[in-house]
Amino acid sequence: MQTPAPLRWAEYGMEAALLCAFMLSAFALTASLQHHASPLRHLVDGDAARRALTGIGMGLTAAALIYSPWGRRSGAHLNPSITLTFYRLGKIRSRDVAGYVAAQFAGAAAGVAVASVILRGIAASPDVNYIATVPGSRGIAAAFAGEAAISFGMMAMVLVVSNTARGARFTGAFAACLVAIYIAVESPLSGMSMNPARSLAPAFASGTLGTIWIYVAAPLLGMLLAAELYIRRYGVAAVRCAKLHHPENGACHFHCRRDAAEATQIEGATR
Repeated sequence: MQTPAPLRWAEYGMEAALLCAFMLSAFALTASLQHHASPLRHLVDGDAARRALTGIGMGLTAAALIYSPWGRRSGAHLNPSITLTFYRLGKIRSRDVAGYVAAQFAGAAAGVAVASVILRGIAASPDVNYIATVPGSRGIAAAFAGEAAISFGMMAMVLVVSNTARGARFTGAFAACLVAIYIAVESPLSGMSMNPARSLAPAFASGTLGTIWIYVAAPLLGMLLAAELYIRRYGVAAVRCAKLHHPENGACHFHCRRDAAEATQIEGATR
């Protein structure tokens, strides 16, 4: 009888810690650029400029987390929709899916709790509102479409870039750029989430659970659609790993084809 693979508690903990850090960065940037008592808010004129600065800050945060030692080890999904999409692609064991998703929701909730303590009343103020993602003035349909579209774009980029030998190491950089662009451009439609875990804890804290279904269904729909189109075009065997940035050395706990794929490419080049 085959022994079950061990649970990856360290990697689950890393996912939780990384998403907690992401949430804390979002709180810090939002409070600095949006709260009425912040000097920075008065120095930066206009919502568009503040969104752009927030996007740059969150993009840099995403890049730092993806390329960090913990991000390289866990895969830096930081998002249940990404984890579930890679599960659909056969890259993750079912037991690890449960651990990753639970850790991501726990990490986001921890981020909200810690920020609420550190920022005190600022986190609950209308200017910050626990960084809740809510539909913009164009309504629910536009928010759903926006979330689905940006989630589709993110997963399509991850699959295309990460599964090329020359471009794979830049996947985190491309993801960071998309985060920055999406916050600057799309956030007026939906608040820019792409991430059920990132949205659920703030929705609880801010009392905006009525629209949380958007931030659960739309990101998953968009990412699964991107994955489906990718495997129809290239085949599921083209997906090498579930890590956004794969370290050069060390064993991989996913169903990883990276080393085999690179060995095949090297063999073909030497013939």
